[in-house]
Amino acid sequence: MPDLLHQYHEAAVAPSNLERKMITGSIVALVTPMQSGSMTVDWAALEVLIEWHVEQGTDAIVAVGTTGESATLNVSEHGKVIEFVVDKVCGRIPVIAGTGANSTSEAIELTQTAKKVGADACLLVTPYYNKPTQQGLFEHYKAIATAVDIDQVLYNVPGRTACDMVPDTVAKLSRFSNIVGIKEATGDVSRLDELKASCAPDFAFYSGDDATARQFMVKGGHGNISVTANVAPKLMSEMCAAALRGDSNRAEEIDLNLNLLHSALFVEANPIPVKWAVSQMGMMENVLRLPMTALSEEHKKVVEVALKAAKVI
Repeated sequence: MPDLLHQYHEAAVAPSNLERKMITGSIVALVTPMQSGSMTVDWAALEVLIEWHVEQGTDAIVAVGTTGESATLNVSEHGKVIEFVVDKVCGRIPVIAGTGANSTSEAIELTQTAKKVGADACLLVTPYYNKPTQQGLFEHYKAIATAVDIDQVLYNVPGRTACDMVPDTVAKLSRFSNIVGIKEATGDVSRLDELKASCAPDFAFYSGDDATARQFMVKGGHGNISVTANVAPKLMSEMCAAALRGDSNRAEEIDLNLNLLHSALFVEANPIPVKWAVSQMGMMENVLRLPMTALSEEHKKVVEVALKAAKVI
């Protein structure tokens, strides 16, 4: 594995001559259902959620991202959930595997697993806690792109990682043929202009902030990797489709029904509120692994009101 961390192929950083396969639209950052008592993955509930999302028009699924409690699944479980989602989706929509880690070698291992089980792409969060420099970020992603031949989406969420990948670093990484996009979760829509101006022309930009996703797509983003889509997949799919076709009025009209959800699902750290919400819809148990705990009583009414406003319950 150490050799992989120091390999560098000039071909890898050259712009690809092939058109990248771009995933667009409403991409759900899927929760990982768990069983009370054992805290093991609830495979039956996970299958129900997968089928529901396909039926409701979700454009793609992220398996084991932040919302899927990637931080508390061990490496074996991580791979099994990705494989299960790929198997049950069976090619009907793309599956993006969350394979980021704050250890480069672990991120490579998870990404290799995702490729082996047939994921369409991988989502790689910036290394959390380590607080690497911009050069460290570049080397981290270069090592993964060089080691594993699968489409890779960068994921910048400084509010959770204490690490902000600046547009200049993203632009350099966008020249790798298999680094195909970024999930930008700062909530700063203005950053999109700088990214678009500096990144490879066929690079994809995804919002990672539901509250500003509509504006992000209207300004030229390609989709939204969404927490809200866990509870309102049809509305999110319709909103994204409207924004992407340039119908900003229709997108805004739909988004008005989702505004309370966008904020309510973050009254406590994700995925605490969204798992409670999905459990209220009768689709799984409200079970999280420590150190995440169940939604507090004081916030349940807030989420309930938002679910009713969106006509989810």
